[in-house]
Parts: sequence; structure tokens; C-alpha cells
Amino acid sequence: MDDVGKTSWTIRHFSQANPSGAAQGDVAALLRRVADSLDRLGAIEVMDLVLHTEVTEDGTWPSLTVYFHSSAGE
Repeated sequence: MDDVGKTSWTIRHFSQANPSGAAQGDVAALLRRVADSLDRLGAIEVMDLVLHTEVTEDGTWPSLTVYFHSSAGE
């Protein structure tokens, strides 16, 4: 137990949603947008994905938070 708190981890993240409006609830489109963003990030390792849903006057508005770290050790 002496080593508790001595190790630290850094994880990066971003959240993404569709633009507000009629198509904001399109989860398939959201997944494609996130996949495009991941491709642009290059060599990363995704650690977790969390889907959130907000209810707005235009309907549900999902967003996805991606937790990742660089495969290159950045």
C-alpha cells in the first residue's frame, strides 16, 4: 500500500455531437463523425467510449466522449 498515489496516468479525451437540429439524434451519423475524428488523430489507443443523451426541445441529442492515449507515447 505504500505505492498508492505514486503512479499517475494521463488520458486524453474529446466529446462530439451532431449539429443541433432535425438530425441531431442520428446515432449512426454521430458514430461516423467520431470515426472520422479518430482517423485524423492518427496512432492512438482508445480506452473507453461513453454515450450521453441530452433531451432538448428538438428531441434527444446524443454525444460521445472518447478517452484515449497516444500509441506513440506522447
